[in-house]
Amino acid sequence: MKVMFIGDIVGSVGRSALRKALPALRGKYNPDIIIVNGENAAAGRGITAAIAKEFFDLGVNGITMGNHTWDNRDLFEWIDDEPRLVRPANFSSEAPGIGSAVIKAGSKKLGILNVQGRTFLPPNDCPFRAADDHLERLQRETNCVLVDFHAEATSEKIAMGWYMDGRASIVVGTHTHVQTNDDRILPQGTAFLTDVGMTGPMDGILGMERDAVLYKFLTGMPSRFVVAEGDWHLHGIVATLDEATGRAQRLEKIRLTETSLAMF
Repeated sequence: MKVMFIGDIVGSVGRSALRKALPALRGKYNPDIIIVNGENAAAGRGITAAIAKEFFDLGVNGITMGNHTWDNRDLFEWIDDEPRLVRPANFSSEAPGIGSAVIKAGSKKLGILNVQGRTFLPPNDCPFRAADDHLERLQRETNCVLVDFHAEATSEKIAMGWYMDGRASIVVGTHTHVQTNDDRILPQGTAFLTDVGMTGPMDGILGMERDAVLYKFLTGMPSRFVVAEGDWHLHGIVATLDEATGRAQRLEKIRLTETSLAMF
């Protein structure tokens, strides 16, 4: 089974990138299941029902989230009715929505699990223990499980990779919007990448307009961040999994720009 995961989609530029690039990505990689991180999809903050529908209509099979999950109150109206969207599993047990799901596409089944880190992010329950609880339930239905660890600290993401090695098929980090170069298959068969990267404006600062971010760094004063405009880049991974064992056989990074799409 081939699984494609596309990193944090930021604003309208990121959505446009996904819309334009997905046919070419499908043609090259022929993925069975496509998962995207959508927590920045609505102007950089959260997601709406209309945007989620747009992603599903494009052929996306599942959506993961992160620390901006609740930024659009629109979500409260439909999250409990959408089993293809998962928010961090280590949020409060009182929070609406689900932290994991089994995504089905034809005869293929992929468990997806979303957890959020605790280093430099708001406090939540332990992501490692939450991952344990959900992984056990997912593996009753499928050997193949993808973990999106939405975390700030590189060390915490790497720790999750090793903690899940041999248990999850894929562990990828999201949130920091910069694709790392440490893609590998760990000794027990888990495909790992510290951070997948982002899909959105390539000339902003993590997708945001440069001037506002620079003002905050230079003055220490509050600044309103808005999604940048201009050319886009798209980052992701494609992993090939052995369905019988859940082990990863191959892992490949995706790095695509608006300019390079024509030559893709």
